[in-house]
Amino acid sequence: MNAPAAPADILRATLAELVDGLPPRQAGPAVERLISHYRGATPTGAPILRDRADVVAYAAYRMPATFAAVRSALAAFAPAVPGWEPASHVDLGGGTGAATWAVSDTWGGRRPVTVVDWAEPALALGREIAAAHPGLSDVRWQRSRIGSALTVESTDLVTVSYVLNELTATDRAALVDAAAGAARAVVIVEAGTPDGYARVIEARRRLTDAGFHIAAPCPHGAACPIAPGTDWCHFSARVSRSSLHRQVKGGSLAYEDEKFSYVAATRLPVVPAPSRVIRRPQIRKGQVLLDLCESDERIRRRTVTKRHGDQYRAARDADWGDPWPPAAED
Repeated sequence: MNAPAAPADILRATLAELVDGLPPRQAGPAVERLISHYRGATPTGAPILRDRADVVAYAAYRMPATFAAVRSALAAFAPAVPGWEPASHVDLGGGTGAATWAVSDTWGGRRPVTVVDWAEPALALGREIAAAHPGLSDVRWQRSRIGSALTVESTDLVTVSYVLNELTATDRAALVDAAAGAARAVVIVEAGTPDGYARVIEARRRLTDAGFHIAAPCPHGAACPIAPGTDWCHFSARVSRSSLHRQVKGGSLAYEDEKFSYVAATRLPVVPAPSRVIRRPQIRKGQVLLDLCESDERIRRRTVTKRHGDQYRAARDADWGDPWPPAAED
């Protein structure tokens, strides 16, 4: 008997079918226009996704990247709360629901889920896409403006992915506070840019002020040791490129890397990673250089050499964003 398909595979196949029905001359310009809006620094006063053509183009282009980034953040969060899984989930500004797929891929099973977004076309398409995955049959798609007036229902988990950049500073603060007041765990993902990192750091501060424990990526709950303006903490998730990606961006690579910043925090007891790899490891002859954020609130470069035996072999396999040292296998 064949095992059921993974949510990531179902999502990829469903999006491919959507792209097949989108006229090529419409897809490229729609994606380019929408990306320019999403990368803008000015918060929008109206839904960016206006109609089905907009939503199909953007879902096909961005859902895989959003899924990959949120899935990576959840993969770091889950080991920090061993034995726990959310019994309910609210996705704020979730659009077509990429984060709901990432949660389903992380913990499996079915749970009540509410996706809240301002754009009705995005919610409609999200509902259509979710019909392909039995685990998402209980999703409720709720149209509501994302801002200071939003009321968030009580839930185990709130996700907020690529939303804060669309809001004013006042609305960002209100949204994070509302999420903290409603949830046992909050996961926020933003673009892996200096501005995206700054938004995550501010959200992180508000969450700790509300009594949350930082579960990931940080190995501690103190202030970030990166001096403002000198660098920014971000990570990378590899995304398979569709034909639409190649059409819009050109080139022939089968993948691209989605850069993102995130924070995962909870009111639950946490077991954070001892330290985390915060840059791509540098592999040299007989040694591996690891840049680590460590539990004593400092960033250090560690050199792991052949004389370290198993740790050296683990370091050669370590990736950007991984905990260090890796958890021992049972």
